[in-house]
Amino acid sequence: MGKLYVRVDDRLIHGQTIVAWCPTLGIQEIIAVDDVSAANPMLKSILTMGVPKNYKTGIVTTQEARELLAEGSDKTRLLIVKFPQKLEELRQEILGCEKLILGNLAKRPDTVHKVSGATGIFYLSDKDVEILDGLAESGVEVVFHQLPTSAKTTWKDFKAKMSIVWV
Repeated sequence: MGKLYVRVDDRLIHGQTIVAWCPTLGIQEIIAVDDVSAANPMLKSILTMGVPKNYKTGIVTTQEARELLAEGSDKTRLLIVKFPQKLEELRQEILGCEKLILGNLAKRPDTVHKVSGATGIFYLSDKDVEILDGLAESGVEVVFHQLPTSAKTTWKDFKAKMSIVWV
């Protein structure tokens, strides 16, 4: 059975994914989960245009992701979602993942927490925190790790660095 890594990154597939994360984790298959992008051939094309052919790549709906993950695979996979709320929809399918890696998450209307780091700012809503807490309590290793070469922060330490966003 192959390994599954999960990443939260609102950019889905981009240069860092291909150049840094895939080689470091030994990824063979990339599964980007976004219902809007999966329904739009142009967005799918844009997201996959820079991906080398040696990576099996899919831009899929939530339901398609459930089916792919339920099938299992002997490949090492990287599942990427834009927002933590998608993790709740895929909770059962990702519980056995090797690691859940928090990467990039821009400010949204419902975000009230932020963590500033060396390479950017990561925003979370109360619901996001609740979801990530629940996954961590279920035994999923949750870390903030923007690049494989940068420092990795545990979920517990990451939460301790969060500040409230004032309107």
